[in-house]
Amino acid sequence: MSTATSTGSKELFAVSAESLAALLVAKERPARPSALSTSLTFGWRAILKIKHVPEQLFDVTAFPIMNLLMFTYLFGGALAGSPSDYIQFVLPGILVMSVVMITMYTGVSVNIDIEKGVFDRFRSLPIWRPSAMIGYLLGDALRYTIASVVMLVVGLVLGYRPDGGFGGAVAGIALLLLFSFAFSWIWTMFGLMLRTEKSVMSVSMMVIFPLTFLSNVFVDPKTMPGWLQAFVNNSPITHLASSVRGLMAGEWPGGEIAWTLGWAGALLLVFGPVTMRLYNRK
Repeated sequence: MSTATSTGSKELFAVSAESLAALLVAKERPARPSALSTSLTFGWRAILKIKHVPEQLFDVTAFPIMNLLMFTYLFGGALAGSPSDYIQFVLPGILVMSVVMITMYTGVSVNIDIEKGVFDRFRSLPIWRPSAMIGYLLGDALRYTIASVVMLVVGLVLGYRPDGGFGGAVAGIALLLLFSFAFSWIWTMFGLMLRTEKSVMSVSMMVIFPLTFLSNVFVDPKTMPGWLQAFVNNSPITHLASSVRGLMAGEWPGGEIAWTLGWAGALLLVFGPVTMRLYNRK
């Protein structure tokens, strides 16, 4: 009785294995997804995370508005004579500062996924390796766009009038998004290197705060000491703020735009390969 049962089980297993093998051989293997499709898929994943955790939008709405109101009405009269005059100068600068600051959350998101073990699954998939990193950056580009639009709307309510019109505002935001994409690679590197998300945030703030405040975001560098002007005038944030400010004012600051694009290219060429090397080794 047991012998018959054992024989029947072996025959059933053999049939099942043969059927499975025939099925696998008969069907064509799915084509490997392209780099673009996988990058967009990971970008959509980042957007869905915003949908399920809408609190992530707090730093791209409330924080920029608070900065704009505070600096315009606290320092506008002292620095430019009136808040209405100062907002014409400071709004593009605060827009740059706000977007550059929130780029650090790219590294925080990477670090959180590593701690949860999600990256182990990503590494096992037959996909283009950089697509996971690029997906984070594409998803964050939506947050940068939301922050820019919110800042402009509030600025218009407060009296800001871009002489460059709609086209100048769009060109300024596009340049800001391009630079932020390249700048975010620094934080993806730190997200892979450091152990906790708090460490990523601490290191990011140590870099971002000096860069944003030692720039022409709030004041003209001509009022600074000569030794400080040498640093401020060559800061990537200064070139970016001058470019965005000029484009929104209806001008074409070719030199500042060239410097901004150069900085973006250098950041991407340096930190992109370093990030991917760490990602492949981690």
